[in-house]
Order: sequence, then structure tokens, then C-alpha cells
Amino acid sequence: MPKAYVFTRYSGPEAEALVDVDRPNPGPGQVLVAVRAAGVNPVDWKQRTGYRRAGESGGHDFPAYFGSEVSGVVEEAGEGVEGFALGDAVFGRPVVGGYSEYALLSVDLIAHKPDALSFTDAATLPVSAVTAYDGIRQLDLPAGATVLVTGAGGGVGVAAVQIARALGLRVVGLASEAKQDFIASLGAEHVASGPGWTGRVPGGVDGVYDLVGGDVLEEAATLLTDRTKLITAGAPPEVVEKLGGARVARVRTSDRLTAVADLVVRGDLDPHVTRTFPLERAGEALRTVEEGHARGKIVIEVAR
Repeated sequence: MPKAYVFTRYSGPEAEALVDVDRPNPGPGQVLVAVRAAGVNPVDWKQRTGYRRAGESGGHDFPAYFGSEVSGVVEEAGEGVEGFALGDAVFGRPVVGGYSEYALLSVDLIAHKPDALSFTDAATLPVSAVTAYDGIRQLDLPAGATVLVTGAGGGVGVAAVQIARALGLRVVGLASEAKQDFIASLGAEHVASGPGWTGRVPGGVDGVYDLVGGDVLEEAATLLTDRTKLITAGAPPEVVEKLGGARVARVRTSDRLTAVADLVVRGDLDPHVTRTFPLERAGEALRTVEEGHARGKIVIEVAR
């Protein structure tokens, strides 16, 4: 039987397990994908704790799959599927599956993987890179303007910095002192996080893309004269709206996936996969992200 890394209840890491699961069957408009790689994101461990944002759907059926971005090869197509055939290399957001050997994907949430894009890099795009792309595009800053990215050293932050640079923006990246050289290598001006960080921001700021929330979001808001240029993926809508900003508006389409894949192929975006783990060590991959030790992107690779 296929294997998947799941959580069996809302709890801590003790609720996680690698288990045998039934091979999913694609329904209308779906494809079954043999997973080659799965991206690891903070939302994965947050879902295990029972976290969900207001207005989003409720609880999981257990055991519940980890993972919300995968790449792989189409093994079976459901009724009415057009444009995707057996053997096609694809990437996208799974309906069922994630840290698993097989996943079901809806055809409106997947895209063809370019030959020049590895399965590992493709698995970083559906959540992290698209979230970064959506936020930077939503700010709609003109070339030459300055954007501050908080949490610039994480998976979304690394992509946001590069996408902003590709659009001609000056980027200031807030991250730990240990990530100074890394942030500079992305083309951003590094500001060390910690008490008093706003006083260390060089020059003015025209927009903020927050990926941290909490006090950092509130402090970042003070740097702006136009609070409509405050976007967050790190806090709930009601929190940022009180500050005059907005939650990032996600665009979940195949066209969006293709757009970020093209950025990678052109060399404008490096997913910066810093560590990979086999499926059997998915728990270690998740701990790396949950404990805040990740720099760049962590990916689970599924052997074939």
C-alpha cells in the first residue's frame, strides 16, 4: 500500500505518523499524481495544532495528510480531464495527499512543469512562491519604490525578495542577524530583527509585505504614510485591517503557477531549497520548519 505522513488528531508532534493509505481514485476534473516532491510550509504544522483562519473551512477527517504543494507525474485522469495526460510532469496544490506517495489534484490547481524546472524546485512554488507573487503584485508599487519584507529569510520571504527585485523594486529584508549574508545575496538590504529594528531601516519605505504578524506587523505599519500599502500573510484579516492594511489576496489558478514557474526558468527566482528529506524522515523536515531553523525552503523528496 502507498505510504503517507499524516497526523491522527489535533496535538503536537506525537500525533504524527508514517502510515499505509489507500491509493486515491481521481474524480471528475481530477488527476492522480505519483508524487516526486512535496514542499514543507509553516501552515502544515499549524494545521496539526488545530489552527485555521476565521472564515476558512472547519476540521479534518483523521488521519489527515500533511502538505499543500507537490510535484509529480500524472498516473491516472478522472472524467472530463483535458490538457493533462498520463506521464505528464505537473505541480500544484493537492486535494488529497501531500507528504505522500500519491496525491489527487484538481486540474484548475495544477500546471505543467517545464523541463528546465526540477521536481524539487517545482514543489516549492504552489504555496510559497505564489503567496510571495500575490503579495508583491497586490502592493502594486512602481519600479524604484522600496518594499520592506518581514520574515525575509523564510520560504515565502526568499521568493518575495527576488520577485520584488525582478520587478525593479528596492528591497529591505527583515531577518535574524544570522541571515545577514543570505539576505544580501538575494539583492536585499538586510535589517536585523529584534528590539528597535524599525530604527535600523535605511531610508523610507513605500510598502510592506509582512510574513510574521504580531508585534512585527504593528511596528512595520509605523513606517508607512499610506497604510493601504501594508499587506500581510502573517496575520489574520481583522488584525491587519485595524492597522489600515489588508491580508494578501490569494490567486489560486493554473496561470499563477505557470507565471512563477516562468520566473524560475528565466533565472529571476531561485527557490533556494536548502535541505531535502526522504518521506521516511518527514517528521524531521517538519521540525526544521516548526522550530524556526529553516533558511529558504525545505522539501520532502519521494523516491521512485
